[in-house]
Amino acid sequence: MNSKHSYSAADIQAWLVSNLAELIGVETDEIDIHEHLENYGLDSAQAMILVSKLEKMLGFQPSPLLLWHYPNIAALSQRLAEDLPEESAIQDTTTASVNTPIPTLDLSAEVVLDPTIRPDALPPVSITEPKHIFLTGGTGYLGAFIIRELLQHTNADIYCLVRAANPQEGKSKLEKNLQAYALWDDSYKPRIVPVVGDLALPLLGMGAEQFQILAANIDTIYHSGALLNYVFPYSALKAANVLGTQEVLRLASQIKLKPVHYVSSVAVFESPAYAGKVVKEQDDFNHWEGIFLGYSQTKWVAEKLVKLARDRGLPVTIHRPPLISGDSQTGICNTHDFINLMVKGCLQMGYFPDVEYMMDMSPVDYVSKAIVYLSMQPSSIGKAFNLQHPQPEPLSTLIKWVQSFGYPVKAIPYEQWQSELINNVSSVDNPLYTLRPFLLERWSDEQLTIPDLYLQARRPHISCQETLQALAGSSIVCPPISSEMFMTYTAYLIQTGFLNVA
Repeated sequence: MNSKHSYSAADIQAWLVSNLAELIGVETDEIDIHEHLENYGLDSAQAMILVSKLEKMLGFQPSPLLLWHYPNIAALSQRLAEDLPEESAIQDTTTASVNTPIPTLDLSAEVVLDPTIRPDALPPVSITEPKHIFLTGGTGYLGAFIIRELLQHTNADIYCLVRAANPQEGKSKLEKNLQAYALWDDSYKPRIVPVVGDLALPLLGMGAEQFQILAANIDTIYHSGALLNYVFPYSALKAANVLGTQEVLRLASQIKLKPVHYVSSVAVFESPAYAGKVVKEQDDFNHWEGIFLGYSQTKWVAEKLVKLARDRGLPVTIHRPPLISGDSQTGICNTHDFINLMVKGCLQMGYFPDVEYMMDMSPVDYVSKAIVYLSMQPSSIGKAFNLQHPQPEPLSTLIKWVQSFGYPVKAIPYEQWQSELINNVSSVDNPLYTLRPFLLERWSDEQLTIPDLYLQARRPHISCQETLQALAGSSIVCPPISSEMFMTYTAYLIQTGFLNVA
């Protein structure tokens, strides 16, 4: 479409309805222009696809943050219409995004746990064989694998928090998610119980009476739910990731004491204060300055809340995965995750950035098995575990594997790779185009991009020795990052049509 065309709010609104419907696979009449966009389940990649297509249509790059500040189509359309320049032309993304203001945020001031959450007011609990387990995040990637592990290693019914119009729709969502990752077995059906609610709402979106009934019924809680979005700021993710965690802690502390097994993230150590340092499982993390991703900021605050609850007497275990890769046995993975989108984009581009990155992602089967096993050990209560890959490999090794498979790719200096991204990646068919708002946004006084912030020299060394010792004696071992594993992943991605044969 002509980038100098003048669009009204109604034009933009119609375009957004059509493109959102196409993106999430529904009919246009199912889109409500006053519905919060988050309720359509947009993940980071889909949000960035929408932003990138908007850039093509409007002739300038709208900030991805607009999707938060104007969270429904009606409001967003009006705002974009006001932003249209008279003679709009596509701006250089590197200069367009520099001017995005970064609000001052004191994360330590966010660490406030409702004083009415008092686990120490309840008698101690020792549950070796829970009958009723409550789980958040069951419609997510890791959550699906945790459900399978719990079904296989306990006799409990799994009560899963799910956003849905009714329990039937909720159950269908959970089943479809397990089926999508080839984890479904018909024998699971009677043991999966949908709990209609919302992590971002008070009392998890339930009425007070239902919340109390659930609190009385549940024996153990696995909290793996979070809104994972690399574009949205802290303020957009706080309700689900921080306040949602507080509501889970509230549930654990009412009627009877319930252990909470919380899925955190190694992102709690992202502050440059830890760069080059070894951080161990039980180390505290008081530095938050220099953590710029909203998602990482929420994980820092949320884990602090869990620790406050622990100090008040709640039995907890904390599990910190890194980026999570596919199933090491089947290759099944989330094709919308950052790793896969980057690899696919670089393959299409023909270039990888020649940077000092370590591939430290852990396979989802290892992470889920470790979480469930460790959560069942009485000695784990009160401890944190780092599920970082114990033997990371440099990005250069991945590039060599890709080349050995016949893909014509080269490693080029990062600045040159950025230039290629800005000047030569112009189609939404390349995932890198949709990732540009994430890859080119500049942060900090040094005006660094997110990839700059994750260079090895700026990262800590995440120790997982205590975690490996705790897993010793089990059959759970983190598979090595090898060419064989990469072939397993690649075969799955080719089979599903996500990647083309070299």
